[in-house]
Amino acid sequence: TRRLASLYEALVPYFSAADDPAPLYAHGGAWEKAFPGYEFDDSGRVCHLLIRYPAYFTDGEPESRARIEHLLTAKAGRGREYLFTWDEEANELTVTALAPLPTGVPAQRFVTAPGETVLGFTDPSEVQRTLPLAYGAEQRDVPPVVWRTGPRSTEPHLLALGQPGSGTSTLLRSIALQALQHGDVVIVDGGGTGEYACLVGRDGVLAVECGLSGALASLEWAATETERRLIAVNRARQAGQAPPDDTRRPLWLLLDRPTSFTHLAAADGRKDPQALLQVPLRHGRAVNVTVVVAEQFDSADALGEALRQHTRARVVLGPATAEQLKAVLG
Repeated sequence: TRRLASLYEALVPYFSAADDPAPLYAHGGAWEKAFPGYEFDDSGRVCHLLIRYPAYFTDGEPESRARIEHLLTAKAGRGREYLFTWDEEANELTVTALAPLPTGVPAQRFVTAPGETVLGFTDPSEVQRTLPLAYGAEQRDVPPVVWRTGPRSTEPHLLALGQPGSGTSTLLRSIALQALQHGDVVIVDGGGTGEYACLVGRDGVLAVECGLSGALASLEWAATETERRLIAVNRARQAGQAPPDDTRRPLWLLLDRPTSFTHLAAADGRKDPQALLQVPLRHGRAVNVTVVVAEQFDSADALGEALRQHTRARVVLGPATAEQLKAVLG
């Protein structure tokens, strides 16, 4: 109960007003009325808490909510992820400590339909769907984060950002392996660390480029291929025919740290490889061309405007500040 009393005292400045005749929150007050429901885990930390707050608290303002959520995260125990459920009608906030997400998922083929890519896994409360995953001899059903691509996708291109070592390159490799089940892949590795050497020579891997010249050549080909597909699809429609098969086979352009080539190209007086992405970004969805970019936070400012505008599917990996999350995810 000392933890609850401490939480109560910390919330007093936010949930009290000087002219409130019967304050629910006051220094030295009774926390039992403010916290009608609570549970503790085996370590004695709060794992579930129902909080009542006064009707005059501005729970409709994101800034007000964020202050409370930040405070509760710090006071209830760092190192855990919390789910905050606001009930504005009842003036109640439910805080739930979420169980850690699975980290030991081995490499395997996911049971998905064409055009679906698994980006990761989430909590059961977030999605209704589950995927069967093998953990050695054991099999579990885990709720996935699925990204849908193709002509009907509302977010056909993806941008992943994170700190060094946060797993953006691992995510790109996972996407590449899933994409190869139904399509072709072009990989541009601006990091030059050999992260994608395991994919060289595989069926469907059209190129793995680690140098500026190779990156420019591959992306120029990709832009030309996108235009060729657009022309072929348009001619087929005018003739009342189905699009050619080669325009329906997915083509994936995976770029890891492309801003490294931006700096090299500027120093060498050559074209920025990002400029060659404009056609695939603007028109790729109609002809099954998908662009996926992974970049680090410290180089995000060097990403081109077209890339920022058209990569509406966003992923942030690893630790990030509230400002970084807002800038990337909105």
